[in-house]
Amino acid sequence: MYQQMIFVNLAVNDVAATKKFFTELGYGLNPQFSSDDCACVVISDTIIAMMLSKEHYAKFTQKEIADATKVSEALICLSAESREKVDELVDKAIAAGGTAGKVQDYGTMYGRAYDDLDGHTWEVMWMDASEVQG
Repeated sequence: MYQQMIFVNLAVNDVAATKKFFTELGYGLNPQFSSDDCACVVISDTIIAMMLSKEHYAKFTQKEIADATKVSEALICLSAESREKVDELVDKAIAAGGTAGKVQDYGTMYGRAYDDLDGHTWEVMWMDASEVQG
């Protein structure tokens, strides 16, 4: 069966710093699609974050590029296998220079957020699968 992928493209100020930040979180970089202008961050087999220099990002859009430290452009939410894994990833992000964000605790759902070096908001969420119907 075909496994659909998602490629999240985000503009960053410093590609080298972005590479360091995301590798400190435990993610790999795909060297085939990384360069001085782009960090291809492999989050999972089906989720890739293309962290592009603002100059490179501008080649793909005619719109103004958002300053994510001042406006919200998107909330990127990743699942985690447990509450502990949520805390582990967000704590790593903060230790690597990210900024702590909102905590959401609903008992059967738990999440925390952080902003990366460029202000992009990443949420990490765990949900008790036994509570999901369907």
